Order: sequence, then structure tokens, then C-alpha cells
Amino acid sequence: MIISEQISQQFSYLPDYLGGHLLLTISALLIGISISFPLALSILQSKKLQWVTLAFASVMQTIPGIALLALMVPLLSMIGFVPALIALVLYSMLPILRNTITGIANVDPALKEAALGIGMSYKQRLFKVELPLALPVIVAGIRTSAVWVVGTATLSTPVGATSLGNYIFSGLHTQNYTAVMFGCVAAALLAISLDQLIKIIETAIVNKSKPLLLTSLTAIIVIFALGLAPIISKSFANEKPKVIIGSKLFTEQYILGEVLAGYFNDAGYDAELKPGMGSTILFEALKENQIHCYIDYSGTVWTNYMKKKTSGTRQVVLEKMREWLKNEHGILALGSLGFENKYALAMKKENAKRLKIESISDLSGQSAKMVLGSDYDFINRPEWEDIKREYNLKFQSQRTFDPALMYSAVNENKVDVIPAYSTDGRIIDYELILLDDPKNIFPPYDAVILISPSASDNRELVELLRNLDGKISDKIMREANNSVDLKGVSVSRAANILMKKIR
Repeated sequence: MIISEQISQQFSYLPDYLGGHLLLTISALLIGISISFPLALSILQSKKLQWVTLAFASVMQTIPGIALLALMVPLLSMIGFVPALIALVLYSMLPILRNTITGIANVDPALKEAALGIGMSYKQRLFKVELPLALPVIVAGIRTSAVWVVGTATLSTPVGATSLGNYIFSGLHTQNYTAVMFGCVAAALLAISLDQLIKIIETAIVNKSKPLLLTSLTAIIVIFALGLAPIISKSFANEKPKVIIGSKLFTEQYILGEVLAGYFNDAGYDAELKPGMGSTILFEALKENQIHCYIDYSGTVWTNYMKKKTSGTRQVVLEKMREWLKNEHGILALGSLGFENKYALAMKKENAKRLKIESISDLSGQSAKMVLGSDYDFINRPEWEDIKREYNLKFQSQRTFDPALMYSAVNENKVDVIPAYSTDGRIIDYELILLDDPKNIFPPYDAVILISPSASDNRELVELLRNLDGKISDKIMREANNSVDLKGVSVSRAANILMKKIR
């Protein structure tokens, strides 16, 4: 029952995700070809320029795709389609440049000499002899580029661009492997389809078959149009005021993002959800009014953005955080949603009992024999450095995981200690114990709604969100997280259940 519900839900997302992916992929590929092909032709007679150009393209290729996409956000001060597109264009260039230069360079010298002997100019030799002979190699480069771009485009989700990667990222972080497989299969089919269509275009050009060329080009246009149809129809048909909501990369955030979207949709807004984004990228996007609101945690603002070294009571941290956000960035922070999702070091209860560990202080004498498992974010947080210093923690080794896999790692004794989220439903099911923090190094982590400077002026929007103040308890949030992480309930269904509980 749950599997069929999950499959049905994945199909409902397909028009938006595929449309976004097609728009990114084909736009990046066309722009990449339009830049790379003329550039390759213009540097054919200069070995030095060829080296410099190919070196630049190679450097772009060696940067991991997700890193290149992430770098575009601060460079352009924006999220979404544009930074993803520019990164993908850069990623597409190397195979087109290299194959164009290599294909022409490897044309039989005797043929070049013959063309020169009958009086052909450089341009005539290039377009009538060299390019036709090099065409298979050039098209092979374009086909390689197309496959690379389709694959890399799935990484654009964390920078706020809609793609088939939405399936993969949300599926990984909510342990919904139906969604992961859906995204992988859809991306693979798209890559194969584009590769074969480009091959048919090459065959049509070589055989000078206009009907085949027209058919293949029409097929690409039809695929592109079908993919974009939902996006175009939405933009023309929807006259509701639009609100853009962001969320981070773990189960609770996916659920809360859906809750906010549901509230806005019920109130007559057109809610657009940008899920699975990085914490810093979300905050920067909010400051620049590229999203209207998202849910963050007081401790994250306190340590990451305010750079505070000392903590205070929950109320003091909330008040100082609100004041700082308003004065420094014009961001409005509403009251707490009612629950605190704080960091706490956690162990298997049986292991903690055997080693007589109840607090982080008890770890100091035994950490040298232990393995720490952590998500990617925690080990770079300021409070982790404070925890290590104040409690004298020196772990034998440290392993990083996706947040969803981190809990499985400690449950299966692959690591000894993890930084757990206090509202995570797996804490009870996996029989984990949260270690006390007697020195109160960890700041409070009350969940709060942050509203962008421009949206703060919308009194109707602000009052709508104020209705959520104090509505979600630790218990309710933990149950919602548990239903997704361990019971296989979809994020949207968990969000609907949560909304009914707090209305």
C-alpha cells in the first residue's frame, strides 16, 4: 500500500521535475555548443590558445559538479535556474572543444594538401573538407556533453533549481528509495534519449537526409515542449500571489516546507517550494529576497551567522536573534513554532550503559577509543570546536555521512557516537541515549520562521504565519519525522497529518 502510494506520488511530481530538468539541460547544451564550437574554430591555428582554452575547460571539469554549482551562488548572489545554468554550461564545454579541435587536427594531411592544391581558401578547406570529415568526432563530443549535463543537472537541487535531482535528494534524506530510483531511472532515460537523437542527427547530416534530420529535430523540440508545458501553463494560468518557500536537507525540513506550502495554498497563495537547499545558501537567498520564508533554528543563527561563542537561555537567544536579524538584514523572525530541535551527542543505550557514559564529560576519558559519525554540517559548526575543547574530546577517527545514514551507522555499531537531532524519531526506535551537556555548550535550537525583508512588509502573509507560533510540540514533530523515516509514509502525507493536528 505504502509503495503504491509512493509511486503514485512520484508520478505526480514528474511534470515539474522533468520540465525543470529539460529546461536546464537543453538550455545548457545549446549555449555550450554555441560557445564551444565557434571558439574551437577560432583557435585552430594557435597551439598556445588551444592549450589555454582546453586547460580552462579541463579545470572546470575537474571541479566536482556540486561544488561548481554551489560556487555560482555566492559569485552571482542568486539561487535557482541562472547559477545552475551557468555551471552546467561550463561543465558542457570540454568534450565539445576537445573533440572539435582533435577531429579537425586528425583529418588526413593528404586531403588538406589536395584541397590546398586545387586553390581552396582556408575557410573553404575548413567548411568543405575538414569539418565534414571531423563531424563524427565532433558529434561524439556533443553526445558526451549531453550525457554529462543530464547527470550533473541532478545536482542542482541544493542551489534551488528544480530538476530530477529533487527525487534523489529528497529520497536519500527521507530514506524513500522509491523516489531515488524514480529520479535515477528518469535521468538515465533522458540521457539515453538525447544521446540517440543526437546520433540520428549526425546520421542525417552524413547521409544528407533532410527527412531524417527534420524528424530528429522535431522529436527534440516535441520532448522539450512537453517538458516545459507544465511550467508554461502554470505561469500563464496562475493569477494568485506567489510565495517561495525554502527548506533544508533533512526529513524535518522537508515536512515543514510542505506544511508552509499547504498553509499558503489554503490561504489562496501560489506556493512554490524549493526543498533540499544548503543552510547558508538558504539564508543568503532570504537576505536577497529570492525566497520569502523558511524555517531555521535559533542555535544555527546564533552560532553560524551571529558568530556567538557563548549561549544563553532559550528566550534570551530568541530575543537577541530577532533583534540582530532585523537590524542587520531586515529579516523578520517570528516566535518559536513550539519545539526545539537541538543537537545532542548520542550513543546506543546498551553501549552507553556498558561504558557508564551519561554525559559528554564521561566521553573525555574514552573518546580516544571511539569513532565519531557525523553529518557534513556538524563538524564545521563553531559549537563542535567548543565541545571538543571544553570536554577534551579526541576521537580515534571521524566519519561523515548523509544525515539519514548517520543514524543507521550508530545503530549498526559502525560508529560509536553521533550528533543527533533531538526531534528525530529514530532516537527511540534505535534505542539511542542523548548525552547530557553539563557545561551547556550547545545553544538552544528553537524552530522559528524567518521572513525575507520584502515579504516582511506583507502584513497578511506575516499574520498567516504567526498562526503557527507555539503550535508544534516536540512530540508532534518527532512523530511526523518517525512516520517518514521509519514507517515509509510520504513527506506530503506526513505534512497533511501534522497540519490536521495543529489546526
